[in-house]
Amino acid sequence: MNIENKEIFIPGPSGRIQAKYYKSRQQGAPVALVLQPHPQYGGTMNNRIVYEVYNCFYKNKFSVIRINFRGVDKSDGLFDNGQGELSDAAAALDWIERDNPGYSQCWVSGFSFGALICMQLIMRRPEVNNFISISPQPNLYDFTFLAPCPISGLVVYGKNDELVEIDSILNLKRRLASQKNIEVKFDSINNANHFYKDKEKELANSVKNYIKEKITVI
Repeated sequence: MNIENKEIFIPGPSGRIQAKYYKSRQQGAPVALVLQPHPQYGGTMNNRIVYEVYNCFYKNKFSVIRINFRGVDKSDGLFDNGQGELSDAAAALDWIERDNPGYSQCWVSGFSFGALICMQLIMRRPEVNNFISISPQPNLYDFTFLAPCPISGLVVYGKNDELVEIDSILNLKRRLASQKNIEVKFDSINNANHFYKDKEKELANSVKNYIKEKITVI
């Protein structure tokens, strides 16, 4: 099956949400949601980093969905500075959970602006077991809402990220490392910029290895 070809539309708070979806044939398969970068800077669900992460979940037998936030391509609505986009993400999570009754695990991932929405979503959804946050921007967005961060996860960042000062990432790492009962792994990609130009393989390996390490054998 060509996973690129499964385009669907799901109901959202601002109308229909355009999505790409792969449904695992495996009974009790885990589910995952992957979130796009900033809509006002050209971000869509077809961003190559979003696709790489989506593909990692697919190869590990997840049912996985990625969406265009409101106002992007064929999704209804208008950009809403993060609040509406969080509602879109929640609607997509609702949808994939309903379409996969008996799922074994629930993961959320996001890239850049999508990493912010991912982290906000895990604070609101206790059924989420794990997260993968790629190139978060704690220099631009306030991540103090992670108090405490409810679940373990992975944060991936490029050592040459031109949009995020390394100190802000290290501050986030220190804050999360002090929290009890969870473990947030931080994985840096050498010579990678914010968009992982020419480093997509290294990023995919980081994500793939983390999924394989954490996923329950089903």
